[in-house]
Amino acid sequence: MSVHYSAPIPAQAGIGLRSHHFREILDAPPPVAWMETHPENYFGDGGASLRVLERIRSQYQLSFHGVGLSLGSTDPIDHTHLHKLKGLIDHFEPAFVSEHLSWSSVGGRSFNDLLPLPYTQESLDHVCARIDEVQTVLKRPLLIENITRYLTWQDSTMPEGVFMAEAARTTGCGILLDINNVYVNAVNFGLDPLEVLRAIPARAVQEMHLAGFDRFGRMLIDTHGQPVYPEVWNLYRWAIHHFGPRPTLIEWDTNLPPLAVLVEQATQADAILKECHVAAS
Repeated sequence: MSVHYSAPIPAQAGIGLRSHHFREILDAPPPVAWMETHPENYFGDGGASLRVLERIRSQYQLSFHGVGLSLGSTDPIDHTHLHKLKGLIDHFEPAFVSEHLSWSSVGGRSFNDLLPLPYTQESLDHVCARIDEVQTVLKRPLLIENITRYLTWQDSTMPEGVFMAEAARTTGCGILLDINNVYVNAVNFGLDPLEVLRAIPARAVQEMHLAGFDRFGRMLIDTHGQPVYPEVWNLYRWAIHHFGPRPTLIEWDTNLPPLAVLVEQATQADAILKECHVAAS
């Protein structure tokens, strides 16, 4: 599937849309470029949440960030889920639609987690076929996101960055590059985060995520419940210099702060994007 990407979202920072902030956003729209939401929250027919999303869409570009397709599973793709997603896409016309490069179901049972794939040729062929299946139904390219993981497969034969690059090359999909996830995995598994990033082709990277983590002893846990850490800001700055400015989301899902905190984090990301743009020119 050969795809030419447009850039309807500017290379500026956005924030994750959560129901906790609905009223505040409607009353005083924040000064951010765009918003991202989980489409599964709007699969119902009608209702207040859908009406709120319609109002927000009238003022902001949207990105849909899915959590339920289980791209790496051996279970068949859930076409009921997929067609609900397509209906939302047709209605709201989000700039990007993304999913995690992971699996979360087996034998008809679903897990409330995003689980890692073995990085093997067999696994790559399998997930590429499923990405193609999803893109054919959606009639648009998907972005795949790198996840945090807390175990690794002994059978893996290629690094994560190479695996993602090959998936993008084979299917024509894009990459949603989560900088926090790269950093968390690097600390937990003793990896070089720059080696992961260098393996990914710049042309495939369409969006970036930033988030916070929690420390438990020597391990970092991707909780999305803290401000972005200085180490992740530094890695993000390197990534923007390397890949070029990209639309960047501040992702915050637990221990939700006031909306002003998200806007302040987005302002920090915008400052780095502008700094890198000036340096490039």
